[in-house]
Amino acid sequence: MNSPLVFDVPVNDTVNNYDIFITLRNSSSYDFNNLYLFIDIRSPMKITERDTMECILANADGKWLGNGLGDIWDNKFLFKRNVKFQKPGTYEFVFNQAMRVDSLPMIMDAGLSVEKSAVSPSPK
Repeated sequence: MNSPLVFDVPVNDTVNNYDIFITLRNSSSYDFNNLYLFIDIRSPMKITERDTMECILANADGKWLGNGLGDIWDNKFLFKRNVKFQKPGTYEFVFNQAMRVDSLPMIMDAGLSVEKSAVSPSPK
């Protein structure tokens, strides 16, 4: 809870749109079916935007979602779609867990992926 994860993303392309994904790896011993995150995005202009995201890790019946191997589960969640970065520079993404407990020992890994958005087909 008191140890945020920080991801620095260098951005040079201000023309194309990007999709931003959150990746999580959890053990099947994780006590919850979800994970809430506070996500701060700090632009090179030092402007901070905050979002809250709920990542659903298991369905209502307790079946783990995502790809599993043994008791380890990987999930990839869309955080933002078609983002156009306004200025080149380094964008800082800061993740804080928001689960009302001090630690989440069975969340094993968290990551961030910034991928060029898929090109939509032209209308006919």
